Amino acid sequence: MAPSSSVISKLKVQLKLSISRLRMVQQKDTAIAKQQRRQMAHLLELGKDESARIRVENIIRSDITTELLEILELYCELLLARIGLLEAKECDPGLEEPIKSIIYAAPRTDVKELQQARQLLVEKYGKEFALEAIENSDGKVAERVLKKLKVEPPDPELVTLYLREIARTYGVDWPRGERKQDERNDENSDDPSGAEAVKSLEEPLTTEELTRATPPRDLGPKSPVSIAPPSPSTDNLSPRVKLPGPPELKPGARMGGFKKQTPTTQAQNDPEEKGDDDGLKNQVGGKIPDVDELARRFAALKR
Repeated sequence: MAPSSSVISKLKVQLKLSISRLRMVQQKDTAIAKQQRRQMAHLLELGKDESARIRVENIIRSDITTELLEILELYCELLLARIGLLEAKECDPGLEEPIKSIIYAAPRTDVKELQQARQLLVEKYGKEFALEAIENSDGKVAERVLKKLKVEPPDPELVTLYLREIARTYGVDWPRGERKQDERNDENSDDPSGAEAVKSLEEPLTTEELTRATPPRDLGPKSPVSIAPPSPSTDNLSPRVKLPGPPELKPGARMGGFKKQTPTTQAQNDPEEKGDDDGLKNQVGGKIPDVDELARRFAALKR
């Protein structure tokens, strides 16, 4: 038997190769299945339903195989992530299911890299461990792996669902007349007639309520320029739109020498205005004018 360290190093390389190979096979099978679906749509369009039902079973089987390869790829990634646990003599309980599932399913696939990884696992844990996995005597093989490997004809309902989905994807009317019926049902649901179309009528608003009502925002001419607010982010949870306005005037160096005009300084600088204010105060809050003064004012007003 080879040393455990050399087996682990070889197993690590084979797991990486198996992952890449499994992905390539899945992509290839998906591309082939897409071509087969297009052929099924052509058969349905020609009315060859029986031929389409038989050939669609290959697509179902291919999809099941692709799902199996995806499960095995996840198991290989799990073993690669926990490669340190494989150095122990006994199998770790958390890795028993993926290891036995790979030993059980690898011979039923066409991936050589996965079969070589299986041989290294058998060499690591012995023939008795491999025999338990092959016979699944302890039930440690994953149930979904066993289900994908069952060889049995697909259910007729599954075949019909596949054909319906293919016809819907490629726009084929299958079964005949069903697509038109669906379109009619959609039209009836969008535009109901009869009692369903009748809506409860509300009482009309009075004049007072209309005057108090706020006019809609879209009433009147609209601006040709519309600004959408920015979406919130972690840096700015409440964004706002800032419109450009007139620049604010700030005092410069030349304006520094001028003092701010206050009522006191303005009165000192404008002695004439001060005199007029004093005269106004005398007129308003001073002595009561005599008759001659009133006659003089009336004569001035007549002019």
